[in-house]
Amino acid sequence: MRIARFVAGAEPAYGLVELAEDDGPNPETISVITGDPLAGPVRYTGERLALADVRLVAPVIPRSKVIGVGRNYAEHAAELGNQVPTAPLLFGKPNTAVVGPGEPIIRPVETSDLHYEGELAVVIGRICRRVPPERAAEVIFGYTIGNDVTARDLQASDGQWTRAKGFDSFCPIGPWIVTHLSLEEAGRLEISTTVNGEPRQQGNTSQMVRSIAELIAQVSAFTTLLPGDVLLTGTPAGVGPMEPGDTVAVSISGIGTLSNPVVAEE
Repeated sequence: MRIARFVAGAEPAYGLVELAEDDGPNPETISVITGDPLAGPVRYTGERLALADVRLVAPVIPRSKVIGVGRNYAEHAAELGNQVPTAPLLFGKPNTAVVGPGEPIIRPVETSDLHYEGELAVVIGRICRRVPPERAAEVIFGYTIGNDVTARDLQASDGQWTRAKGFDSFCPIGPWIVTHLSLEEAGRLEISTTVNGEPRQQGNTSQMVRSIAELIAQVSAFTTLLPGDVLLTGTPAGVGPMEPGDTVAVSISGIGTLSNPVVAEE
């Protein structure tokens, strides 16, 4: 299933997306459901809308946190002159950084070197702590796409990454959550990023230094994960700058494309 969060009226709602590639009876539509699928049972309302008539927003607003993983692709670590860390390099992004597809990435006045980082994002589906790798699949609700926006100059000057990765709009996710991928399938997805249609990143989740299961085990060893928490799994090589006026699109096979414009802070 593809679970999307959308706006067609006054309040955001959830729905199940059907695309033309599914060869189903209702292509390019969204079937409205009641409730929050991360919180409990849902049901169809019977209402079906054309995708073109709704505005997709972030498929989840994490209830507590977004956890990122630095240097989880060896070639990305090397391109910035870094070694692959001996233990996962973890950092947090506030949930106020989350925006959805089509929403602007805002370049704040504090940076002159804003970078994209296309990533596979894991959405947690249940409260969990100290999850062994062999049970990681049990706590995953689904997968979406993330862009770990980074102010590279602030990352270098601050000596830690909270500000560089935490500004409002620095965590686009979307366009929806897919729940049908197995853990094994999620570990071999093509991932690419373009800027204004020009290819910049090309990789595969099989190139991760540490697997999704290993990352969930490592993160849940120090913090309780809650339904809706998001784990960004690292970015492949090819990161680089983006400027106001650019459009950045991250695509992952089996999921879709997350596209966002870049604007300057006013």
